[in-house]
Amino acid sequence: MKVSTTRLEKEDAKIIYQETAGLAIITIRRPQAKNALTANMWQQLRSIALQTLENPKNKVLIIRGYGESFTAGSDIKEFNAISLEKAEAAFVDMERTISTIERLPIPTIAVINGPAMGAGLELALACDLRIGSDKAKLGIPVGKLGITLNNQFAQRLVSLVGPSMAKDLVYTGRMLKADDAYRVGMLNYVASDDQLDRYAIRMGKLVASMSPASLLAVKTSVQECIDSVPNLWNGSTPFVGSDFTEGVQAFVEKRPAQFKRRI
Repeated sequence: MKVSTTRLEKEDAKIIYQETAGLAIITIRRPQAKNALTANMWQQLRSIALQTLENPKNKVLIIRGYGESFTAGSDIKEFNAISLEKAEAAFVDMERTISTIERLPIPTIAVINGPAMGAGLELALACDLRIGSDKAKLGIPVGKLGITLNNQFAQRLVSLVGPSMAKDLVYTGRMLKADDAYRVGMLNYVASDDQLDRYAIRMGKLVASMSPASLLAVKTSVQECIDSVPNLWNGSTPFVGSDFTEGVQAFVEKRPAQFKRRI
C-alpha cells in the first residue's frame, strides 16, 4: 500500500492519500473542526485528486473523512478574517476543486460517516456513488450564512432529489439522517458504522473489476446528459453578498443571524 500525507497549516490538519489494490483513497483529516476544509486544503484536495490519474493502476477513487465526520465543508471561521472579495475567490476555487473531482475519468465514491454539510455535501454529491453509515447526516444550511447557491451547486442537488427537496433543504437548513438521505436518493447505500470501511472497500473493488471502457462510457454519457440542461451561471452570480458578513459573524459569535429583509 502506498501512503502519502500532505500536512497543512495546523498540526492535526492533513490530507492522507493511499493507493491499494486498484483503489486510490483520500482521507480528509481535521478532527478539531469536523474536517472542515480551509482554502489551502481545497487546493491540496484538487491537486491530490488529479494525482490519482498518474498511476494507471488506480481504477476507483474513494473520498472519506477522518473519524465521525465526512466534512463540514469550508472553514467558516476563516472567512471571518478576510474580505468579501477574497471569500468569493475562495468559493470559486472550492467549486473548481469539486468540479475537478466530478469530472475525473474514473469512478468516485464518497464514504460518509457523520455530517456532510454545505460544500462538504456538494463534494459528496460530485462523487458518482455515496455510501453512508447509520451516523451519516447530510444537509446544506447555507441560508444560515447568507451563501447564495449558483446553478452548478443547485444542479447537483436537483438532479438527485428534485427541485422541491432542493429548495426544502436550503429553506429549512435541516439535516437528513442516513435513512432519509437514502430514501430521497442522496445516498446509494447505507452500512452499519462498524462495517462502513469494509463495505466501501468491497464496493470499490467491485466497481474496479468492471470494464474501464464501460465505466468511462457511462460516466461520460451521464455527464453529457447533465450538461445538456441549461446552466446559466457564468461566474457573474456571486457566492457571497451583503448577508454573508452577518451570517459569518453570527456563526463565529454563536448567535442567531439578524438578516435584513430586501426586496
